[in-house]
Amino acid sequence: MAYDKFTVLRSTGVPLPIENIDTDQIIPARFLKATERVGFGDSLFRDWRYNADNTPKKDFVLNNPTYSGKILVGGKNFGSGSSREHAAWAVYDYGFRCVVSSFFADIFKNNCLNIGVLPVQVSAEFADKIFAAIIADPKTELEINLPAQTITIISTGEKETFDISHYKKDNMINGFDDIDYLQSIKTEIQEFAENLPL
Repeated sequence: MAYDKFTVLRSTGVPLPIENIDTDQIIPARFLKATERVGFGDSLFRDWRYNADNTPKKDFVLNNPTYSGKILVGGKNFGSGSSREHAAWAVYDYGFRCVVSSFFADIFKNNCLNIGVLPVQVSAEFADKIFAAIIADPKTELEINLPAQTITIISTGEKETFDISHYKKDNMINGFDDIDYLQSIKTEIQEFAENLPL
């Protein structure tokens, strides 16, 4: 399998209420030399996380021990810019399994779905509620229920539904990438090919 199965995720969240976060901010271009999906988490938001001398910037949220969890809550238009797959790889390798935003760039969204990161798009109003809840209490938990396609703020019970294609939803629940999916229907493909008229 390409990655762990995703069904229901309950976790605290890391708030990053910045709009128009592009892929070069998520993973700077100088770190794109590797072609495997591992090792990119160290460079996630590299220029925002570290000073020129590689010391952590204390005011950046990923360096703040107050916030932790497997859910990254970003501002509107998350993942814009160039279509580098490495941005999604960096998010996954760091340990996030879900990114929540009021709007995603399409290519980044699809890259996430291909490697096991669930992009959950919510209304701007619900995103504001999530930010407010996490900032008021960093121990606030969110529940992402993929089969039901819902996101819930546990402390208040407030909930929204989110959209996802049936194909990508099924793949994430099974832990499949596109190749794994084809392997899973290999028998059906072979039977179809054998029954094609000559």
